[in-house]
Amino acid sequence: MGASLKDVAQRAGVSVKTVSNVVNNYPHVTPAMRERVQAAIDELGYRPNLIARHLRKGRTGIIALAVPELGNPYFAELAGAVIDAAGRHDYTVLLDHTAGQREKEVLVSQGFRAHVIDGLILSPIELEAEDLLGRSEDAPLVLLGEREYDAPYDQIAIDNVAAARSAVRHLTGLGHRRIAFLGARRESARRPAHLRLRGWREELTAAGLPCDDSLVAATDGYGRVDGAAAMNAILDRGERPDAVFAYNDLVALGAMRVLTERGLRVPQDVSVVGFDDIEEGRFSPVALTTVSPDKQAIARLAVERVVARLAGAPGLEPERIQPGYTLTVRESTARRT
Repeated sequence: MGASLKDVAQRAGVSVKTVSNVVNNYPHVTPAMRERVQAAIDELGYRPNLIARHLRKGRTGIIALAVPELGNPYFAELAGAVIDAAGRHDYTVLLDHTAGQREKEVLVSQGFRAHVIDGLILSPIELEAEDLLGRSEDAPLVLLGEREYDAPYDQIAIDNVAAARSAVRHLTGLGHRRIAFLGARRESARRPAHLRLRGWREELTAAGLPCDDSLVAATDGYGRVDGAAAMNAILDRGERPDAVFAYNDLVALGAMRVLTERGLRVPQDVSVVGFDDIEEGRFSPVALTTVSPDKQAIARLAVERVVARLAGAPGLEPERIQPGYTLTVRESTARRT
């Protein structure tokens, strides 16, 4: 049987209340007393009963993370970062998969698992603002991703327009003039990809280059097969880009495969830039140049926002927070010859 608070208190020669104050990191404990109690904790191997602690506060100790596609490496890597960030606040993460379907996103956002979670971090694809405005669930909600909502909830997302512009600027700086965009969506300008497509247009215009719609390929999804189909579509209609900017790394990897199959070399004939900086891109035969969102910061900010709202932080207004990003240059881009 593990050591208890009482055991630690006896070993340290202090009250149980003092040990509790140290375990809960209350600020009014003197450094000497904190060190004394911590030494007793380490000697006895005491581990706090996190379940009991959360129950005393009327909490379950669980935060849900709902993403559209667990098979997408970006979301898998993001989930790992969220789990790590939540663990630093003594929270466990429950993963939910919405498949990017509106009805499932509505179900999750409206408190489908309200009886087992304290808060929700949601990365939506099809969810609309009216779905959020009708939300009656009290559990804190933090939104991730590219969709912009006029709704009273925190949103954590990098500046997708600026990030896309940095990718296109890199390509124009290498002398590329016919830069394709793979991953536009057909059904609505508000769906994910519209901001990255906007960044593509803005940067080409700033460089004095035409925004040739024949070099824009729409996709039904954001996987490798979608990137391959989009690349084939552009080449089949006789267009030959000298560079490609893809909505994400998976689309970029699918496009690179098609380029190779059709006798074009990356980057000698066509440079390729992706978005997300997934591990697979780093280890592909031609390492992928990509926009790298700060996933650790996204996860940390999302968890901190949920925890702060659970704690009832005063004056905490809903906010759109933009973590940083970098452009990571690898082997898939080179100067135009």
